[in-house]
Amino acid sequence: MSRKISTEEQRLLADVACAMADAARAAILPFFRSAGLGADNKLESGFDPVTEADRAAERAMRAVLAARRPDDGIFGEEYGRQEGQSGLVWVLDPIDGTRAFLAGTPTWGVLIAVGDETGPKLGMIDQPYIGERFMGGFGAAWLDGPQGRRDLATSDTELLGDAILFTTFPEVGSAEEGAAFQDLSRQVKLTRYGMDCYAYGLVASGQVDLVVEAGLNAYDIQGPLAVIEAAGGVVTDWQGGPAHNGGRVIAAANAQIHEKALTVLSKA
Repeated sequence: MSRKISTEEQRLLADVACAMADAARAAILPFFRSAGLGADNKLESGFDPVTEADRAAERAMRAVLAARRPDDGIFGEEYGRQEGQSGLVWVLDPIDGTRAFLAGTPTWGVLIAVGDETGPKLGMIDQPYIGERFMGGFGAAWLDGPQGRRDLATSDTELLGDAILFTTFPEVGSAEEGAAFQDLSRQVKLTRYGMDCYAYGLVASGQVDLVVEAGLNAYDIQGPLAVIEAAGGVVTDWQGGPAHNGGRVIAAANAQIHEKALTVLSKA
């Protein structure tokens, strides 16, 4: 059952989310494009890096929650789960796109979401270096950035032939998943790669029509999901079901383009 959240608590949650993002920015930016930044590899085969910036940012966000929302649960990429009593859980990815972070590109971001077992109610995609903060939930979505604040709204693109498609990795998971993605890619106007969480912000702002990925964790998608849905978009798995626990995900600008893309991807 979805937990009821009063208008007053909605404002408080948004304020706490911003305080967490501010703390994460302060923890991360001294490491970005710094000489000698190293990374540990989480994988025995392949490369899934984690840096001290990732760990410092999650510690900083957890400290904000300890001070301001001690009864809430936490699920973070680097430090795991902490049970709470309020019925709300904060889902945190301190740096989504650590590979991009190591490469010095500004397409990584801090992902924050808060919700219950039914999914996120409020989410954020924060890009500290360029100062853009995409936020959405409780019926509103907005972007704070160098040009001030503006409301977010997804595009009205309905035809695959007019659509811009993004994914992070060209292989898109398994061979079967990659084949389904390539089938979709052949039908759209433009396919681009490697944007990590920033691509989801572009869906929310009306620049991009589709993001398709596979193998995601809950902390990879809950923040973007809340932002995109509040901006008018649709986020599901490849069968049209809930996506807040990760896996195969499609984020679409609207119901029409979502249905067309889903018809292609659901064959996988």
